[in-house]
Amino acid sequence: MSALPFTGTATAVVTPMRDGKIDLDSFSRLLEMQADNGINAVVICGTTGESPTLTEDEKITLFSFASKNYGKRLRIIAGCGSPSTESTVRLAQKAEASGANAILTVTPYYNKCTPKGLYLHYKTVADRVSLPVIAYNVPPRTGMDIPMEAYEAMASIDNLCGVKEASGNVAKTEQILSHFGDRFAIYSGCDELIAPMYAVGAKGVVSVVSNILPGETEELCRLLSKDKLSDAARLQVKMYPIIRALFSEVSPIPIKYALSLMGICRCEMRLPLCPPSEETQRRIEKALQDFIK
Repeated sequence: MSALPFTGTATAVVTPMRDGKIDLDSFSRLLEMQADNGINAVVICGTTGESPTLTEDEKITLFSFASKNYGKRLRIIAGCGSPSTESTVRLAQKAEASGANAILTVTPYYNKCTPKGLYLHYKTVADRVSLPVIAYNVPPRTGMDIPMEAYEAMASIDNLCGVKEASGNVAKTEQILSHFGDRFAIYSGCDELIAPMYAVGAKGVVSVVSNILPGETEELCRLLSKDKLSDAARLQVKMYPIIRALFSEVSPIPIKYALSLMGICRCEMRLPLCPPSEETQRRIEKALQDFIK
């Protein structure tokens, strides 16, 4: 296994927006909060960062800004997934040039492929950058669940170092680790499953809730890494109502609303995403109030 780009928490940060444009002032506030609370790394321009609606130039601006201003305090993981292998390669190369420390790339969505095609996709990306590459398995978003046949082939790719596993299936994680645990680090892609995923061998989490609870999420990972399971279980359960509230509508709609309540950024996003319903707003407000009691 190649060197891991992070352990513990990597926050899948939102992309703050103001009047239809990316908002670097708010982005800086968000990254500052992450660094101040002990977060290891941030994933920029992932799903939570509304990557499908960002232009390539906007993505490079965000990668470069984060690397220049926070690269000494945070590991910068660039979200570079797309349905096109060549587009993914081009963005990954530009991310590397901008100072990113690793690449996160989701399985090609809509443009679905065979296990061989998936292997060739990741091999092509990994061969054309020198950074560690993390695959991202999220069947509810892409319609594709990486099969074991593909993992077997992908295990031969030198700098493919890990998998963000967001299928919600802990048994799938056990299967991957039982066959390829010496090749891939597994990162939880589901905040409600951080403790169960660690229990079977995950190395960390790519988290949404850590946008608003960075210290608590990193503390949860710290407790789990030290086998303090009872304390970790209590914290995971305490965080659960907030986690569920943050997925009461399509992410990142709820997390942007929560961040707006904290004064970090506006609850502004690009269509087809739209502001949350009043019911969702009340649910998020109550979950936050109950957590801090």
